Amino acid sequence: MKRAKKISLIVFCCLLGLILIATSVGLGLYFSITKSQSFEKEKLVDPNLHIEVFDSENNLISDKNMFNNQYINLSSLNQNTIDAFISIEDKSFFSHNGINLKRMASAMLKNIGKGRFVEGASTISQQLIKNTHLSSEKTLERKIKEISLALEMEKQLSKDEILENYLNLIYFGNNIYGIENASNFYFSKPSSELSLEESALLAGLIKSPANYCPISNPERAKQRRNLVLGEMEKDGKISSETYKAACESEIVLNINENFDRGQNSYSQQAIFEAEKILKMPAKQIALGGYKIHTFLNQEKQKSLQDAILNEGLGFDQAGISINNKTHGIEAFFGKSPYNILNSKRQPGSTIKPILVYGPAMNENIISPATKILDDEININGYSPKNYSNTYSGYVSVRDSVSKSINIPAVKILSYLKIPKAKRYGTRLGIEFDNLDSGYALALGGMTYGTTLKTLCGAYTVFGSNGNYVEPSFISQITDKNGRVVYKKICVEDQVFREDSNYLTLSTLLTCTKEGTAKKLSSLPYQVAAKTGTVGSSLNNSDAYCVALTSTDTVGVWIGDYSNNNIGSLTGGNQPTNIAKNYFKSIYKTETPKDFEVPSSVSNVEIDAIEYDKNNIVLRANDYTPQRYKISEVFSRFNLPKEKSTNFLEISAPTLNGKVENGNCVFDFNAESYLCYELYRQEEDGDVLIKTFEGESGKTTYTLPKSQNKTKFYLITKIKNHATKQELVSEKSNIVEFVGESSSSTQTKKSWYV
Repeated sequence: MKRAKKISLIVFCCLLGLILIATSVGLGLYFSITKSQSFEKEKLVDPNLHIEVFDSENNLISDKNMFNNQYINLSSLNQNTIDAFISIEDKSFFSHNGINLKRMASAMLKNIGKGRFVEGASTISQQLIKNTHLSSEKTLERKIKEISLALEMEKQLSKDEILENYLNLIYFGNNIYGIENASNFYFSKPSSELSLEESALLAGLIKSPANYCPISNPERAKQRRNLVLGEMEKDGKISSETYKAACESEIVLNINENFDRGQNSYSQQAIFEAEKILKMPAKQIALGGYKIHTFLNQEKQKSLQDAILNEGLGFDQAGISINNKTHGIEAFFGKSPYNILNSKRQPGSTIKPILVYGPAMNENIISPATKILDDEININGYSPKNYSNTYSGYVSVRDSVSKSINIPAVKILSYLKIPKAKRYGTRLGIEFDNLDSGYALALGGMTYGTTLKTLCGAYTVFGSNGNYVEPSFISQITDKNGRVVYKKICVEDQVFREDSNYLTLSTLLTCTKEGTAKKLSSLPYQVAAKTGTVGSSLNNSDAYCVALTSTDTVGVWIGDYSNNNIGSLTGGNQPTNIAKNYFKSIYKTETPKDFEVPSSVSNVEIDAIEYDKNNIVLRANDYTPQRYKISEVFSRFNLPKEKSTNFLEISAPTLNGKVENGNCVFDFNAESYLCYELYRQEEDGDVLIKTFEGESGKTTYTLPKSQNKTKFYLITKIKNHATKQELVSEKSNIVEFVGESSSSTQTKKSWYV
């Protein structure tokens, strides 16, 4: 018994010692981390705060990038608005001292279970500190600093002061900071007039502005709003009847289209990018004195802006220009009250080269010459239609791309398989939802779509020999002391081989010459392009043109966020015209070089007869006439091997003869690619009377009739232009003239000399 007590005492002492040691270490760590941190009240609200953004020549950009300049006093807000934020964000806000130990313990257990930080259990006080004093990285050190500063802030400020600063600072998406700005933008009213439902919507939005945006994700926003209302009911802030009625109501927005957020300016997009790079909100970037250096080319920026505005369209519009070498975004202009560049839209047919044709070329499934049957199909209940609602029979991949025919794209995706296509798309920056698993992907049918920046960035692969680098606005970021804290380094991912990349590029060149992007054909240099239109011929929602030269890739989008209706506008018209005018402006003094043809690509002449009649790709043989040859590009790793047997045997046509007015009149049916020789038989050697070249169809020849009996025949020839060797037919039927009549015999087979 005594032994057991002794052992228990030893164990207790050991545990107590470990606890004391852990506490000592923890306190030491806490004071070590927090000793250099102090709460700075002046960091909370500064309406004139801004971030310096520079162009590629290190000139300060004058675009608007100011933060919230509308401050609202807490006393001006109705109680429902305050209660909504308290119920969903921090129920014990008015009773804790800056931290909620119970929530922190619960979050810690969840984090341990997941093996990573998934919950932070931050109070409103902690969120305010994080957004003004710290980065957004999920580390233990940052969390300790956050706790320390929140406790200090609670000693210096009242609860109302903390909540007021929080509501004036918090981010509501769409480049909106502060509840007054949010209310003015989403509902066109001051925040003092927010209804219960509107207050709950805004309170739910701040957890994830992108996911719960009522403009782009209304269903998610409604579910989140109703969750907030449910928490308010649990907290006794609203009655059950009020809760039910509010949940049943639909979201009603009144977007203030005149509200200038500056979000579609180049500098603001650079700031968005800096937030991701530095992992801190924009306000903290400004407070830290960071300077953003970009790839902005002022001349290209003006050219792009002018090209868009001069088109005179009243819809939402955007254009972006990326340098194929640096992968830097050199120009961006958006005309819309919405955040265009970060909004996902259905890409339409512009996705085809990225998701279908490029990957299928790279997998050696197709070449530009491959024929695909364009006919009515049904794949597991999916029956796509062509834009024209017609079918063309067998069409080449080249024509399918340039004319944007839908059925071949869907069929090729079925050969390629959807998972493989998505792997290629992912490597080119395209993001897919779990529901993106059907063949509608071939035509741009995605759950959420993609952004213009991502789409245009993916096309730079064709101007970069198959290599992809994510495009960016920012070249580098410096801190307030001029020290470089970030520098863009291009790490290329070779998504397509050089040969398959060029094969796809060549089809896009055809699209410009004679396809849906032919408005670009008048430019005196090579331009490759693809257009896309989402909707029907009378009611379209989106129109695209993505075009590239050997140096630049430009993407143009026209759409309508309000009602998804741009009428009959199509990608091949206004967006293509904008791209053309942009290129004309930036290449006034120096034009881009042609695209470089890789050594792994060969031009091969194929037999047009087999290709057009039988849809077979066969090499033309040495005797194939030029008019029956089609020149096409192939990868040297996937060249057509078989040669056509056409034209290896020829025969002379039937020679007809008659006497008219004392003359011998001959006629026969000629082919323009063959040479015909008319001979007269003589005892001492046949005499060449006439040679016919380039004749087509019924050919007639007249010569005076001899008094003697005469015989005539034809020989047909075709020359191998490479070896000069001739393929010659045997004699045709004999035409004999005797007196006033003539006769003929049968045509003979061909022979070689």
